[in-house]
Amino acid sequence: QVQLVESGGGLVQAGRSLRLSCTASGSIFSINALGWYRQVPGKQRELVALITSGGSTNYGDSMKGRFTISRDNDKNTVYLQMNSLKPEDTAVYYCNANGVASSRWSARRGDYWGQGTQVTVSS
Repeated sequence: QVQLVESGGGLVQAGRSLRLSCTASGSIFSINALGWYRQVPGKQRELVALITSGGSTNYGDSMKGRFTISRDNDKNTVYLQMNSLKPEDTAVYYCNANGVASSRWSARRGDYWGQGTQVTVSS
């Protein structure tokens, strides 16, 4: 099993920055992709940013140029640096790990989610 624990959310004024962290624990040898998604009530969960084990990244359109995703493979941790925050960035942010191998010889599989962390941006 894999557990994901997010931290770093909170209340911040528009224009300021926040940094989210998410650490995966459990039976982990490697993780294919780590990502952040967000959701507001009544809307579908949307991609914020994704980073593969090779370092390739993908961002949601409204986050490009403001958010930066990074990962530390040794710590099984993914970070999301959010700059120039806007009130519309207010949401619950979820960490995701996709394709986890428990050993050198096992296939990457599974899709895991953290419990979410609230980010609120005031105007």
